[in-house]
Amino acid sequence: MKNNASPHPIVPITLDTFFMLIRDSLKQGTCSKLLMTKYRGEEKNLQRVVVRPIELKNEPVLSFVYSFKDRDITKNFGLADGIEKIEHLLGAQFRSAHLLTTAEETQLDISKKGKVAMHTRKLQKMESISSEHNREKKRFVDINRPYLTELGITDQQHRLIPSMSRKWKQINKFIEVLSHALDQASVVQENPIQVVDFGSGKGYLTFALHDFLRHTLHNASTTTGVELRPALADLCNKTVSKLEHEGLNFVCGDVKTHAPTHTDVMIALHACDTATDHAIHYGIRTQAAIIMCSPCCHKEIRPQLHSPAVLEPMLQHGVHLGQQAEMITDSLRALLLEAHGYSTKVFEFISLEHTNKNKMILAVKQNKVTKVDAVLEKIASLKAFYGITEQCLEQLLAAPKKNSEENYR
Repeated sequence: MKNNASPHPIVPITLDTFFMLIRDSLKQGTCSKLLMTKYRGEEKNLQRVVVRPIELKNEPVLSFVYSFKDRDITKNFGLADGIEKIEHLLGAQFRSAHLLTTAEETQLDISKKGKVAMHTRKLQKMESISSEHNREKKRFVDINRPYLTELGITDQQHRLIPSMSRKWKQINKFIEVLSHALDQASVVQENPIQVVDFGSGKGYLTFALHDFLRHTLHNASTTTGVELRPALADLCNKTVSKLEHEGLNFVCGDVKTHAPTHTDVMIALHACDTATDHAIHYGIRTQAAIIMCSPCCHKEIRPQLHSPAVLEPMLQHGVHLGQQAEMITDSLRALLLEAHGYSTKVFEFISLEHTNKNKMILAVKQNKVTKVDAVLEKIASLKAFYGITEQCLEQLLAAPKKNSEENYR
């Protein structure tokens, strides 16, 4: 008799599956961080919640950092209450979550119809202590630098705080990318390098790049962190004063309105949707030698896309539609940068603290003449193929220049 029963029945993915992963990681001591995003609740200006296991008075607790548009609020809960809080928030108020453990990272997404999708990626195995020690010597950032302690990345003995290991890795990779870009760029490193960092947040990378330029390269650089939230800008300026970091300051502002000045390096990490286009436009119009962007939330062109019918089986899935919009948007940005004399690279970066996005666009100004017509033809063909009529960066570059935006170099 033929048996039609499946030997491996499919177990549907539910929220409980994800909650079990959280409980197991906390029980085993492998949980590093939980990030909840895509807030749909009633709390005004709440954007995300980051949960980390910590110890308070020798007791394990869960630290919840509620990130609002203009401030951060920290609340601590016991493990049982904390897990209950997570289960209350996720699904009902947050539609996306990213769980990071020492062995793997898991991305959870909940559709508008309540469908749960989950993807897990194994991380590389931790290396032995001896090999880690040897690799430490190759770091681009000196772990003994005072700002790392002040920002809570290292303790008073300059030892890495375990919960900040991912941030430490991100800082080093960021400085490594910047260092190689400076070697390729036309920046004269004997002259003071001018840096603008849009969306500087808590200043982790801003402090790191300024310290690298000043301490490692011995360049009399000037770095400005531009941040929308006044409280964070004020907090970072207090840290600057305490550390006496000359040439570093933070201002409250927006990439769309920040007055353009002479800029050698323009940075914009986690600039949401068209904010990335405004940041790139700022870099191009100030003729920055280096432009570094980590885009996210590619919303602008997605509604415009008209893909060929042959792609319908793939694009019936929302996640694929989003990936397609992301790929096309960043390809157009890279081509527009090339049309304005930049060599571009689009590559994977380390995931940022507040997003699982890990793509970076790196553009370095070239002295050689660019075949502009050929690049513009590629842009036109790509737009025509997908039925794209509007793209923010292209429109910004086509707009008449203001008199105050003449030459910054």
